[in-house]
Formats: sequence, C-alpha cells, structure tokens
Amino acid sequence: MRSNDFMFINGQLSGPEVIHKSKHLSQLKGLFEDKHAFQQMSGEQVVYDIDVWRPVPDGTEGGLFFGVTHIYPGTVGDEYFMTHGHFHKVENRGEYYWGIEGKGLLLLMDKEGNTRGEDIKPGSIHYIPGFTAHRVVNTGSEVLRFGACWPADAGHNYASINTTGFSKRVKKVDNKPLLL
Repeated sequence: MRSNDFMFINGQLSGPEVIHKSKHLSQLKGLFEDKHAFQQMSGEQVVYDIDVWRPVPDGTEGGLFFGVTHIYPGTVGDEYFMTHGHFHKVENRGEYYWGIEGKGLLLLMDKEGNTRGEDIKPGSIHYIPGFTAHRVVNTGSEVLRFGACWPADAGHNYASINTTGFSKRVKKVDNKPLLL
C-alpha cells in the first residue's frame, strides 16, 4: 500500500487500511469514580472513536503507527469523558500527540504516580516520554480531536491502569475543569 493512498483532512483519517474502533462506556467500567452515575448511563454511549493506520505489522521495531482520536463531550457524574489511558508494554517507548480540534487535558503519570496535565488545543504538540502513562480528557463542549504517532513495537499496557488508575482525576467544579 502506498502512503499517498491515505488522507488526513480536517481532522479525519481515511484510506483503504485505516482501522476504526469505537470505545463505548461499558468498555470503560471501573475508570470513572461515580459508580452510581456510571450505572445510570447507557453502556452503548460512545465515549471516543479511534482511527489508526498501521503501515507495518504490529511489533515492527523501527516502525511507526499514526492515528486520530475523537473524544465526545460529556461527563459521568462530574468527571469528564476520557480515554482509557495506558503505559506502553515496551515501557521506554515515547509518543507524540497534537491537538486538532476542541479542548482538553493530556494527563501524564510517571511510574511513581506523579500526575500532571497539559492543555490540548488546536496546534498544540505534546511529547510523551517513555515510562509515562497517558490519558486524554475532553473538557470542552465539542468533540476533542487529537493526532498521535507512536512506535509500532510499543504496545499498550491497560492492566496497570485497570488496577491502580491515575493518581488524579479531571472533574467539573463550578462549571470549570479541575485536576484533583
């Protein structure tokens, strides 16, 4: 497949081998703090979509993957919609994110649980170093779109996030996002 068979226009990734995945609320069980609010919502609610182009096989050393994530606006209780978040299986692998549309917060957590946030907005660029868990939160009222480029051999380690979570959450307090 030639690379010019793929298009990235207006925050949309398209091409013959682009993989599209939707993440429903039911697939994020245990990530949101307000269990009661979570149970009251439809598990079929789409929280985010991902479009990924993998021009090399998964696990290829030296290869790169490219993707776009679309997080929809919404909350579970007072906690904003967010991606699952993960460390990489090959822990020393870094990644780039860049803001395309909307506004949000990139959460970065080191192995000791220290968490900080960076504002994602159109044009912002974010380097995610190795050994760092990352999650994106939509703090706006429109779709948050961001791009990503990561090593094909990085993999995703969701298990540690399922077990311990992030040390901080982003909640709506007085109608504004707050990292708590």
